[in-house]
Amino acid sequence: MAKNLVVVESPAKAKTIGKYLGPDYRVMASIGHIKDLPSKGLGVDVQNNFEPTYEIIPHAKKRNNPKIVSELRSAAKEAEAIYLAADPDREGEAICQHLAEEIVPKRPKKPHYRVMFNEITKRAVQEAFKDPKAIDENLVNAQQARRVLDRLVGYKVSPLLCRTIGGRLSAGRVQSVALRMVVEREREIENFVKTEYWTIAANLSSKLPPAFDARLLKDIHPPACSRRY
Repeated sequence: MAKNLVVVESPAKAKTIGKYLGPDYRVMASIGHIKDLPSKGLGVDVQNNFEPTYEIIPHAKKRNNPKIVSELRSAAKEAEAIYLAADPDREGEAICQHLAEEIVPKRPKKPHYRVMFNEITKRAVQEAFKDPKAIDENLVNAQQARRVLDRLVGYKVSPLLCRTIGGRLSAGRVQSVALRMVVEREREIENFVKTEYWTIAANLSSKLPPAFDARLLKDIHPPACSRRY
């Protein structure tokens, strides 16, 4: 029986990584996030420092998430150590944090580690397992801030848009700001007033030297002079 449990995001990665690590490691997949804000309700306590409330993602047609969590818990109980190897980004860090909360046994307490690699090669995977880390709380907080902002903007502003403008409209943390930038730029283009501006430069010479450079220009800004400044 494998001594160690490794949890990655993708089932395809799990199969490949399992071959690289050998029989002492059992590699399973979380298939992405196992926890999220509730699908119904805000899930963010605005009055308490915007504290989020997460829950295990319910069973859906394409993924039986409660079953996945149950299987991971069972495997974690049998393992001597748990290695959390989600993708090396803030989403992956949050997945590892939620896995640590939900599947790592508290009694008896078992060691768990964060493992990261940027390529799925035998060398990269084996090197990563030689130097496991702890979960980066700063990255977890960054993901949580993004998720809370998404929920606050989408959950609060989208219904307001539907009521005031009509139709099925949505607001988003990124899309609403991007839309404003597009609108402001379009207004600048519409209000732009064309002005004539040109420059003619030439190198002139005659029968007698020397040659000289000449320039004729039409500028919208008059030259500075002592009477004006």
